[in-house]
This record gives sequence, structure tokens and C-alpha cells, in this order.
Amino acid sequence: MATFNLRRFSKPEMLRRIDRKHLIAFLEPHAAYFSARGVELPPVQQEDGLDYNALSHILLTPDGSTPDDLAEALFYVNEVSTPEGFDSIQDEIAGTDIDVEIGENAAPADLAIQVWMADREIIEKVHAEQFFMNVRSFEYFKTKKNPLPDFVLPSEETLAALEADLDEWFSKKRRGKYSKVFVYPKEGHTWFLVRHGKPYAREAVIEAGESTSQYFRPEKFDVLTYNPVIGEIRMNAETKGEKELYRKKFGLHLFGNEEFFSERSRFDLEPLRQIGEEALLCDDVEGIEYVRLKEVQFFWGGAHKDIEIRRSEDMFASLRDRDKTLPAGGKIVKASFQIKFDGSKTPRSVTLSSGNRAQFKRDGDAEVIERWLGLRGFIVGAGGASDE
Repeated sequence: MATFNLRRFSKPEMLRRIDRKHLIAFLEPHAAYFSARGVELPPVQQEDGLDYNALSHILLTPDGSTPDDLAEALFYVNEVSTPEGFDSIQDEIAGTDIDVEIGENAAPADLAIQVWMADREIIEKVHAEQFFMNVRSFEYFKTKKNPLPDFVLPSEETLAALEADLDEWFSKKRRGKYSKVFVYPKEGHTWFLVRHGKPYAREAVIEAGESTSQYFRPEKFDVLTYNPVIGEIRMNAETKGEKELYRKKFGLHLFGNEEFFSERSRFDLEPLRQIGEEALLCDDVEGIEYVRLKEVQFFWGGAHKDIEIRRSEDMFASLRDRDKTLPAGGKIVKASFQIKFDGSKTPRSVTLSSGNRAQFKRDGDAEVIERWLGLRGFIVGAGGASDE
């Protein structure tokens, strides 16, 4: 679990927004802990007697006696008690008995608490999905299988077997067991979120006026997306070992072959030099308003392995103004683009390397960006680039 930090539960007024009987029911399993810290939880049926100020202080100042399961529950509920989390939780419970049982006046934290008590996996899933919006650097791997085998969503048994293999590797690498794989089918692609632990961390804390240490295992989310049309999986993970683990184990459990994703995908940046500004055309890609080239890196090699970096607010416009073109020599190894998406107030950056790595501002941009990259020939073998 990530570092315990309750931003939204730090004020009494926030606690008062939660239905009193639900808040007490949520905290009641840990009544002895609260009692030891000076707060007696009243019976659910009692109309008053809950000291919100003292309770807020306890939640804001966890110590070594804070029960792990209480800290975990508070962390997840806190993280999804946002407007976005509120809507996501409602989407998850729509049409279920849980939805029927919860009143229409539930506030975000109130809703999160009730759903956690009914089915904590729903809250864990909503929390995990929030990580789709973070900055991601993806690496791409594809299969050589032709024709492509049909893809079906993995069953619970398949996911359990996959998690068991992941747990074995994480445990050997001192990252702890208990990984969890979440599956999200979205617009023709399937997204996988892998939650797992990182190596133990130590943090200095103050307890009773004394300096001491708190040890915890940070939480990490890795993102993988499978494109069934071209048999390609992209992944965001921290280490080479984790990427190799996912390449093999997702191939094994989704397709029965550890070497299913055996080939690194390739990006080719030569269209920038070959067709110039036309490489930025996007009229045929729904969702993109315009694309501008912001930076290009050229590798010249030689005894000193020279790299030349050129930057501009709009490189092709600058070249036109000066009646210039991109250099004929040097390999283009990296390019950064500014892409304006329909409905977005500001453009977002995309960086592409000539290997198999791309960095997007948001995970959700990936499908639209990849469609544009393929049509302009930046993806080898998908829309005009040669597969040499």
C-alpha cells in the first residue's frame, strides 16, 4: 500500500458529511484501537456521542498501533472519495443489489465507505483505474503468429494462475507476494493493471516526541494494453526484469506460449525527413485537432558519439520561414510532438523513440495517437513504413 496519508479525512467537517451510522459501522471493528487513543465509538443506534474533532485527530495522526486493515481501508476510501471516484463507483455498482441498498443522498466518502463494506474489490478496482491518467512511458512487443489467434478475456482461473506466477517472481525479487491483475476492456483493446509491491522502504517518523523508523512496502501499478488487431502488447513497468516477466507470463497465460510476444515493435522516424510536414497531417484521425513537431534528436555517431538536439515551438513552421529542411544526414532517434486533442484546452506532449518506446501524457490518449502514428508511417509495418 502507498504511504498512509489522509488528506480528505483530516477535517471534522469532512467526517460529518458521511452518514453517521455508516461511519460508525465502518470504524466499529477497531473500537478497541479508538478507545485506547481516547475516543469511544457510540452504538450505531445512538443519536449523538461521536467526537468528530478527536476522531479527526486520530485519523490524521496514525501511529504504530494503527491496525493494518484499518489503515488499508482508510487509504482506499480516502483515495476514491473524489468527484471522479464518485462517478466511477456508481458505474461499477450500477444494476447491482449494492446500488439498490445505497440511498440517493450519499456523498462521495459515504458512498465509498458503504461500497467498501459491501465489496472491497470494487473500491480497489476503481482506485486502480485512476492510474490510467498518469504519465506513461510504454514499450511495445508483438507476436509473429500469423494468422493471429482469437483473443478472449481471461477467466478468473486464468488470472489466478497468472497472479501466482507473478507472485513467485515478485517474492524472489523481495517485492512481496499478493499481486493483483485488474482487467478493463476498452474500445477494442484490453487494459491490464498489475498491482504489486516494491522493495521495502524506511521512513523516519516522530512518535511521542522521539525519532523512530517506519517500514512499509510501497504500492506500484504497472499498465499493459493488448491490441488484438495487430497482436501487440504495450507495457509500462519500472524495470527490465518486470517487463520481461510480463512479456513471458502474459504470453503464457493468455495464449499458452511464453514466447508469444517474441518481437520488439519498432518505430521509424524517417517520415519526418522523407515527407516533411505532411507527416503531421491528422485530418483523417478523429479526435486530433493538430500536431506540431517540437523537438528532434539526431545521432551522428563518430568517435565521440555525437547527438544533435533541435527544438522549436513549431519546427516545420520555423524551417519554412528560413527556407530550410531537416538535415539529410544523421539518424533521427527521438522526436517530441505537441498534439491538440478535440475538447482539450491545451495540447499534450508525445515523445517517440526510434526503438520501441513512446511516452504519452495520458494513457487514454494512446489509441488515438497510435492510429495517427500508423497512418503516417511511424509504426513499422502498420501504415506505410517498411518492415526492413
